[in-house]
Amino acid sequence: MISKNSIVPAFCLFSLLFTVQCALSDEQEGQPADEDGVSMFNGRDLSGWDGDARLWFVEEGVLVGETTEENPAGANTFLIWEEDEPGNFEVSLNYRFVIVGDDVYGNSGIQVRSERFINEETPELMHRVRGYQPDMAISDWIPGILYEEGKRGIMARRGQRVLVDAEGESHAERFAEEDDLGEHITHTDWNEYHVYANRDTIRTSINGQLMHELIDQSPQAVREGIIAFQLHAGPPMRVEMKDIRIRLLD
Repeated sequence: MISKNSIVPAFCLFSLLFTVQCALSDEQEGQPADEDGVSMFNGRDLSGWDGDARLWFVEEGVLVGETTEENPAGANTFLIWEEDEPGNFEVSLNYRFVIVGDDVYGNSGIQVRSERFINEETPELMHRVRGYQPDMAISDWIPGILYEEGKRGIMARRGQRVLVDAEGESHAERFAEEDDLGEHITHTDWNEYHVYANRDTIRTSINGQLMHELIDQSPQAVREGIIAFQLHAGPPMRVEMKDIRIRLLD
């Protein structure tokens, strides 16, 4: 886990790199995907997606991931987009959680540049994914972090810019306080989620607020892969998504 107070000798190098990154950002990022992109979801069915049909479905034009006492997730499971495995892109969507059980619980995320895998201990669970995951959850600290599912864990906390250098060392710089950014996330109302992935950078915003930025130059960095939505194992939960769009940057 990255320390909130990480101070490293490479800070000057990181600052220089970030200055260059910011200078390019306006030209690279462009408009959000919902302004200039294509729909990833037709609003009628799961055409183009692969997931556990017990847990993923479409209801009134909304993509729904739901677990119940009768239909739990045996492990974190994913709805996988089968149309492409892009490298440089922007994805936008609207999401919210709906309380369905006694626990106020919801945990999901957007896998980007990720890969499918089979766990030898649970080979019957087919929809497993690992890789970069901008998170969403009913939680004080999880929504807005960048987690690497099944690999390195937390890559950037909410309010952090993180450079992972060529040796795999993480250098963090705080640009905003976690609690301040958390006030912009509503959990059970619709939230606008935007993920930008271009070259070595992954940047996520919720409701127009930058949540984190990762510059991954390490040997473990991945530059392309699948996009998927997570449904976390645990108590019953329901996540809803709509207006899902992608804009390729290549």
